Amino acid sequence: MNQEPIRDARKLGTPKMLILGLQHMFAMFGATILVPILVNNYFEGEGLSIQVTLFCAGAGTLLFHFITKRKVPAFLGSSFAFLGGFATVASLDTGIYKDMTMGEKLPYACGGIVVAGLMYLVLALIIKLVGVRRVMRFLPPVVTGPIIICIGLSLAPSAVNNASTNWLLALIAFAVIVIFNIWGKGMFKIIPILMGVVISYVFALIFNAAGMTNADGSAILNFAEVASAKYVAIQPFQLCKFDLTAILVMAPISLATMMEHIGDISAISATTGNNFIEDPGLHRTLIGDGLATAMAGAIGGPANTTYGENTGVLELSKVYDPRVIRIAAVYAIILSFSPKFAEVIGSLPSSIIGGVSFILYGMISAIGVRNVVENHVDFTKSRNLIIAAVILVSGLGFSNGLTFTIGGASITLTSLAIAAILGIVLNAILPGKDYEGTSAKQQTE
Repeated sequence: MNQEPIRDARKLGTPKMLILGLQHMFAMFGATILVPILVNNYFEGEGLSIQVTLFCAGAGTLLFHFITKRKVPAFLGSSFAFLGGFATVASLDTGIYKDMTMGEKLPYACGGIVVAGLMYLVLALIIKLVGVRRVMRFLPPVVTGPIIICIGLSLAPSAVNNASTNWLLALIAFAVIVIFNIWGKGMFKIIPILMGVVISYVFALIFNAAGMTNADGSAILNFAEVASAKYVAIQPFQLCKFDLTAILVMAPISLATMMEHIGDISAISATTGNNFIEDPGLHRTLIGDGLATAMAGAIGGPANTTYGENTGVLELSKVYDPRVIRIAAVYAIILSFSPKFAEVIGSLPSSIIGGVSFILYGMISAIGVRNVVENHVDFTKSRNLIIAAVILVSGLGFSNGLTFTIGGASITLTSLAIAAILGIVLNAILPGKDYEGTSAKQQTE
């Protein structure tokens, strides 16, 4: 029996909405705080702050919702696409960077992120001037469908890597989500992710107390950071600084993330059955994402991006109300004031995140498949087969992206950016257009 989607969560009541927001917060949390953890490795402990990162995710999401007329149920978390840029800026040792400490280099990397965010506004202006329909002629379902599939499948190795640290816990998280989603009743049916996290965490506490360890012999739970963290503390914001070298490292990455943004908005549209590319418009979603990224960079945070994890939650819970996402954003802002609570959630074993991700990342790819099917993409046509084949191979094959140097700056195109660029180009030059392949559902709206 298919579950009817809920587009106005207010009919569920405030307590249930608060719980649904909590589910979205858990979905984004692991990946969002992983970015500052990784950047701290590059900057030898003087990198991004988890508190600032959480504040930027919450405030950036609220800003995005304001600009997109509160219509798009998207959560903006830390972008992994800029990790290569952070690593490059950390390793700069010529010119003004010659005698800098790692902590002094970081504001310049953040300055590059501000410029990267502002580049979204340029594309938004072009779309506004020429019209979204003319732009989307280059992005029919034969292009966006396989890109959405790649978004999910490219994340698959991280789900397996996380789960492999403790397969038993990952399996418990996975099983709980499936059981609640298939056989759950009432409220429990729409919070399977939250139940998966909570129940598997209880098992982790029991296993840890019983002396069990992860596959590599490490403790299942580590509360060392929790004990030393303060209950309440102001976020250590720092203003960005600008230098052409850092800008040339960071800003071009936005070309890749803009392509990913279009794929993500297409995925959210396909999930909810609303054409967000036309209403509120791709130019608005780009401005929202770009300004959220620029704001984050300005105060010493990582770039923001629309989160596939939360799209997976939408698909699983069938609650499409953007209000629930805004509740999650408020939670993130509140958490940013409490290092201790952030560390408690940060202690969540990566194996549990892996078990949850097994479903969420698979859901994203399944949405891509559905996008292709619902739009009746004709794979008896060779051109469509070639376009899809190239996108899939590029999106999954270039696992480390493609790095090249322009004017002394190292630029990395992510696998998804390469796939999107090749798909768009092939769709434009191969004879026999497939532009009319928009879904009947969207045409009637």
